[in-house]
Amino acid sequence: MTLAAENGAVADMERISGLIRNAKDAVEKIIYGQGQVVEESIITILAGGHVLLIGVPGLAKTLLVQTLGTVLGLDDKRVQFTPDLMPADIIGSEVLEEDAEGRRFFRFIQGPVFCQLLMADEINRASPRTQSALLQAMQERNVSVAGQLHPLPKPFHVLATQNPVEQEGTYPLPEAQLDRFLMQVDIHYPDFDAERQIILNTTGNDAPVARKVMSSEDLLAAQKLVRQVPVGESVVNAILKLVRSGRPETTDIQEVKDRVAWGPGPRASQALMQAARARALVQGRLSPSVDDVLALARPVLQHRMALNFGARADGHTVSGVLDLLCRRVDAG
Repeated sequence: MTLAAENGAVADMERISGLIRNAKDAVEKIIYGQGQVVEESIITILAGGHVLLIGVPGLAKTLLVQTLGTVLGLDDKRVQFTPDLMPADIIGSEVLEEDAEGRRFFRFIQGPVFCQLLMADEINRASPRTQSALLQAMQERNVSVAGQLHPLPKPFHVLATQNPVEQEGTYPLPEAQLDRFLMQVDIHYPDFDAERQIILNTTGNDAPVARKVMSSEDLLAAQKLVRQVPVGESVVNAILKLVRSGRPETTDIQEVKDRVAWGPGPRASQALMQAARARALVQGRLSPSVDDVLALARPVLQHRMALNFGARADGHTVSGVLDLLCRRVDAG
């Protein structure tokens, strides 16, 4: 690469990085006290992935998705997942029509999945058959209906929500679908100051309103730029060490062998690589570090691992295993 091209690439990164920081600030003016949640959601979208948001009711999960759609300039739609929801209610269906000359033909009517930002609200309340309707869309960015392939708009992202408390009448997401989510973002209660800000700023006549900061074209350019961010050998090795140490078959850590039923696959390594690049860009840096990998380990890996029965019975958690893995990587 010539010096001029190199300077141009740096200028592009700085411009896009500034846009992204402005977008993050705009979202945080609506979503109070959830800076890490906002950052991880934006990182996932920049990395081209999907987000699973988990939190109790009332923590602004729906508002977060709507705000992201407005700020990033995306066409967003919402589907409320219920036990009686059918796959056709999401992807669309063919209807039989008749023209003026009496000839019959099928016409495809697009479902709500044909958007740029789909909110799958309470995704675990729909049946497995309906949940699986999103698998092809999330992985391949298109859907098949009656043997015909229908491409989805670009960019396309699914932000799904899930309530961790009330599990009656729900259908846990299968591992294959969980693996389609680049991150699982856990939303916790806001702290005292943030909750004070919430009740003062959102219960009057002058509640803040989201504003558009980026366009879908800007986001596509940013996603393309993320893939061009250089990654050092130390970061690549940290990703490989972290992911492979979480598999009972390839780890040298006895606690993992004793506690983990199955570990993260290669898609987890890909997700960590892209997420680390995106985090560097969000924070205004030109390349990621090992700290980025460690910071993203939990949201990227926690839904891609499972403990065996004995470990769960003894009170161990996936988070505890991930903390152990991160300490090993951080120690070198």
